[in-house]
Amino acid sequence: MTGTSMNSNTAIQEVTPLSEKDCFYIADRCKTEFTYPIHCHKEYELNYVSKAKGVKRIVGDSIEVIGDYDLVLITSENLEHVWEQHECTSKQIREITIQFSPDMFSSSLWDKNQFSSIRKMLEQAQKGLSFPMPAILNVYHQLDTLASEKQGFYSVIKFMSILYELSLFIDEAKTLSSSSFAKIKVQSDSRRVQKIQTYIDKHYKEDLRLEQLADMVGMTPVAFSRFFKLRTGKRLSDYIIDIRLGHAIRMLVDSTMSIYEICYENGFNNISNFNRLFKKKKECSPKEFRENYHKKKVIV
Repeated sequence: MTGTSMNSNTAIQEVTPLSEKDCFYIADRCKTEFTYPIHCHKEYELNYVSKAKGVKRIVGDSIEVIGDYDLVLITSENLEHVWEQHECTSKQIREITIQFSPDMFSSSLWDKNQFSSIRKMLEQAQKGLSFPMPAILNVYHQLDTLASEKQGFYSVIKFMSILYELSLFIDEAKTLSSSSFAKIKVQSDSRRVQKIQTYIDKHYKEDLRLEQLADMVGMTPVAFSRFFKLRTGKRLSDYIIDIRLGHAIRMLVDSTMSIYEICYENGFNNISNFNRLFKKKKECSPKEFRENYHKKKVIV
């Protein structure tokens, strides 16, 4: 880490050592503890951690305690993330961090069919992706030897191979942050669903009714409800709740507003309902989430 600066949300804006003339930067280190505070950066990041059971991983509004192995890909410059010591007692932690520039994927070469699975993975990783153990095992040898690769060209080929192998597990990978917290717009390939998603993004604080939204795209409520679920994988009511919760969680982290104020500011009609839905999604109360989300103010 060569330097830091502050953004408006008090998370550290990391200045990484990645040179404009290099494809990626890799740091392979053994450590006894995690000390770096929550941060974000414009570079994409693939982070592997082993022998770190009990570490708390925060990516956006996702807070999880990890097991012995963890592999996460992040491709959004605004998505705060950190690995905190928490309950980890291991003295043999290994962390491999690979940071790479989005410019690597600006060439028309990446539009070819052969790279479609990598493109899809990088897009989904804007919210953070956690890979399952079979994926970690599949790329471990390449990760383990990447830093020691002497030839720059072959190290890039090996890194691309890692990305491709991980992209084959995209359906098993876990999305971490909510889209509204990560400030990522998720759009369906259906124009009718896109129209409704755009409307919800702008009016999520208001009372949204199925009949009203269905009428906007010329469908009956029953037909639209089925159509929306088919195209997005979520019921309309669940989609709206997720959007509202994402914005509410962002306010819990970034503002000093009371939980009562945040509840009504984001379209929830009563505090008990807000607390119930919040706990169902995050497995803790809004108050506990705010207390657990450690954003350390650092003067640099």
